[in-house]
Amino acid sequence: MALEYPDDLKYLDSHEYVRLEGTTATLGISAFAVDQLGDIVFLDLPEVGATVTQGETFGTVESVKAVEDMYSAVSGTVIDRNEAMINEPEKLAEDPYEAGWLLKISLAEESPIADNLFSAAEYRSRVAGE
Repeated sequence: MALEYPDDLKYLDSHEYVRLEGTTATLGISAFAVDQLGDIVFLDLPEVGATVTQGETFGTVESVKAVEDMYSAVSGTVIDRNEAMINEPEKLAEDPYEAGWLLKISLAEESPIADNLFSAAEYRSRVAGE
């Protein structure tokens, strides 16, 4: 099965994605990351009201293979987290982009968007070599 990378998202080198909608950013991990991790068994995400900082970790994803940090492309306040994915992390493999989002962030006013983000085409070519 070919992995998909929606064009409306931006991607980090560490395999997280961000969807920007006005002053809200949705964070998650790419299909490539899910595929590489294998069976995901646990997600550790910050509570609503917590702050995340661009370039720093916002949680961990644990699979039967490894525990990996997840990094934020933006700075702001957590306004929602995907409890369904926390309760059933294995479902991330089914739809990492729509149903499998992890956090919704209200962007800090002064928060620039990370300048190390890749378009879907750029990300596709990066992961093709891995």
